[in-house]
Amino acid sequence: MMFLRKSSDRGYADHGWLKSFHSFSFAGYYDPAFMGWGNLRVVNEDRIAPGTGFGTHGHRDMEIISYVLSGNLAHKDNMGNVKGIPPGDVQRMSAGTGVQHSEFNHAPNATTHFLQIWIEPDVRGIAPSYEQKTFSSAEKDGVLRLVAAPGGAQGAVQIHADARMYAACVDGSQSASLELDPARKAYVQVLRGALSANGQALGQGDALLMQGESRLVLGQGQAAEVLVFDLSA
Repeated sequence: MMFLRKSSDRGYADHGWLKSFHSFSFAGYYDPAFMGWGNLRVVNEDRIAPGTGFGTHGHRDMEIISYVLSGNLAHKDNMGNVKGIPPGDVQRMSAGTGVQHSEFNHAPNATTHFLQIWIEPDVRGIAPSYEQKTFSSAEKDGVLRLVAAPGGAQGAVQIHADARMYAACVDGSQSASLELDPARKAYVQVLRGALSANGQALGQGDALLMQGESRLVLGQGQAAEVLVFDLSA
C-alpha cells in the first residue's frame, strides 16, 4: 500500500515570524486521519524569520531531530548545550525525563529553513541527552545514508526508538534503493526538488506513506533531497 500526501494537503500555520507546514496533527492543526505514521509523530517544515525564534520551552519522552536546509538554527538547552546547526548537520535531542530548550535564527537578513521531526521513543524516563553530527553532501549523493538509528548504527546519531532515518540527494540518472520489511511502515518526505519513489512522482513537500512494501526505489531525480523513515508499525 502506498498513499501520496501532496504538499498542499498539509496543515499550515503562519505566525508572522514562523511559517510552518505540518505533515501530521500539531498545535492548532488537527486531522484525525493524520496523527502520525507508525512511531513517527511530527514532521514540520519550518521557516524562521531573521532575528526571531522559539523561546524556551519544554519536552518530555520524545526523540526530536532537526534537519536544516538553509540558514542556521541556534540551539540552547538546560543541559548546557549552546550550538549552531548548519545545513548538513543532524541534531538529535532525547527529551527523556524533561528538557528545556530554545531555537533561534540570529541572522539579520536570512531565513532559517529546517525540518523538525518527532519520533516516539521505545523507552521512557531516560536522562535527557543531545547529539549533533555532520553528514556531507558526498555521503548522501545517490545513496540513502543512515543518519539516525538505534545505537547510532553506521555512524548515525543515536535515537531511542525503533526507527531509522535516511537522507539522500538524487539527481539525473542516479537511483537509490532500500530493502523494507513489509510488516513495518515507511515514510518518504521530499525536502527539495523532485523524484520518483516506486514509480510515484513526488515534488517538493510531497510525502509517500508506505505499508506492506518490500523495497523502495528512488530515481528520476531533479536536484532532489529526500528523507526516508523505516518505522515500527
